[in-house]
Amino acid sequence: MENKIEVKPYSADGSKKEQIAEMFDNVAHRYDFLNRALSLGIDVWWRKKALLTLKDLKPKTVLDVATGTADVAIMCNKLLNPDKIIGVDISAGMLQHGDVKIAELGLQNKITLQLSDGEKLPFADNSFDAVTIAYGIRNFEHVEQGLAEMHRVLKPNGEIMVLEFSKPTIFPFKQLFNFYFKNILPIVGRLTSKDPKAYTYLFESVQTFPDGQNFVNLLVKSGFKNSKCIPLTLGISTIYKGAK
Repeated sequence: MENKIEVKPYSADGSKKEQIAEMFDNVAHRYDFLNRALSLGIDVWWRKKALLTLKDLKPKTVLDVATGTADVAIMCNKLLNPDKIIGVDISAGMLQHGDVKIAELGLQNKITLQLSDGEKLPFADNSFDAVTIAYGIRNFEHVEQGLAEMHRVLKPNGEIMVLEFSKPTIFPFKQLFNFYFKNILPIVGRLTSKDPKAYTYLFESVQTFPDGQNFVNLLVKSGFKNSKCIPLTLGISTIYKGAK
């Protein structure tokens, strides 16, 4: 049975994919600021830690799925220096901000962004040495379809790196984390992004996401070998790795 995440940002009716695109279009102008502020900057360390797990692979071609404003793509260029990085996302608003950042850094020849659905990737089989996705997989309507697509476009022995929020289990950190996510984040998000639903959805989507070994099992089911998870910061985030 396919793992379909039913939590949606705005309404139980209608396409989750369309609602996700609308939500990120709404918060795109404040997304980078809120990421840094609400995580106290630790999200930068999480991304760096995750990308460095690909260092020994020395990828020449990288696909960054759910690239958003291209934070991972830009950091990937700095840390791994591949020949080409392509970032895809379903939010045109997020990609517009990403394109501005890429242009300011003069990286247009290295990083290309395009509007694309992670569940229907417009690339040939065996196209990339590595596929990355940070804080995007829980937003997929059909998680296993997305993983199958990422597996398809990876070259043999290529690697996937997934970075995603997870649920801490240690008392009292679990309780503090849940209070912050459920009560504080929505208030700050409402005041700064003008979209009160976006940060309520963040908490709900993390609660329903199959994290830890459950997600490792999905990687294995999708054909990835040597699959594993690496918890970060007492389990707030987790790195997932697998190879084709």
